[in-house]
Amino acid sequence: MVIKILGKGCKNCDKLQAITVQAAEELNLDFTVEKVTDINAIADYGVMRTPALVVDENVVIQGKLPTVNTVKSLLAK
Repeated sequence: MVIKILGKGCKNCDKLQAITVQAAEELNLDFTVEKVTDINAIADYGVMRTPALVVDENVVIQGKLPTVNTVKSLLAK
């Protein structure tokens, strides 16, 4: 599973990454995490608000910080 954190490197982007890693580890997933900070690359995903979470090239969250349980439910799909 490829997980991408989209954002310019703000505190909320770091928090989203920590939440996502925790959720993936709790689910014992085989995953990699990439940070995407380039504004053009972020725009290519159609994301207008960051931070955003992309799972296997699908934007699943944008513009908010989810709970660990929310991310777990998204990753388990």
